Amino acid sequence: MQLLAKLWKENKGLAAFLFLMVLFRGAIADWNVVPSGSMLPTLRIGDRILVDKMAYDLRIPLTHQRLAYLSQPQRGDIVTIDSAAAHTLLVKRIVGVPGDTVAMRDNVLYINGERASYQPLDATAANVAPDAGAAYFTEAVGGMAHTVRLSPLAPSPRRSFGPVPVPAGQYLMLGDNRDNSADSRYYGFFPREEIMGRTRRVAFSLDPEHYYLPRLQRFGAELDGARG
Repeated sequence: MQLLAKLWKENKGLAAFLFLMVLFRGAIADWNVVPSGSMLPTLRIGDRILVDKMAYDLRIPLTHQRLAYLSQPQRGDIVTIDSAAAHTLLVKRIVGVPGDTVAMRDNVLYINGERASYQPLDATAANVAPDAGAAYFTEAVGGMAHTVRLSPLAPSPRRSFGPVPVPAGQYLMLGDNRDNSADSRYYGFFPREEIMGRTRRVAFSLDPEHYYLPRLQRFGAELDGARG
């Protein structure tokens, strides 16, 4: 007992710091690693994104238990989802909110009957390395505009769907890398309670293809489509 008391006395400052860090990351803000290319070119493998966990809800730390609603997710938001269907944490963009009707025809998006416009971008404008197998466009529809990546040589078998109405309490989400993203086309609508937070900025980024060297230009970068 004396040893435990001594250890507590010597380390209570560290224990308090760790407790507050867990509380902060569990309920207020966190950073998450981007493990896949499903959100290219907006997010890259190796990005560490800042996640505002109080963007929509106040929750008991480390749980889904909501204490208060703070705001509603909006079309165009990039969010993290603790998905029961996917059995993992996902990062996707909200494309359809409750009440919307969404459709896609050969990777052309329609929201409430409005056809998205597409402005071609070269790799430099899309802020990516040249890739012969990719085509980049600014997609604008329903009050949102952001860059999407298409793969003309290997299009997704689910590049067309709908129209589908988005039910109350549910959200339709897509990856910006439209031909290589497991999203609502595979998992269905995502429930409101699975949305864990919103991201608008990269904290820092490490390049796994180059010995995890830092991508300094990505540090603090604001994300495509982020709104103030």
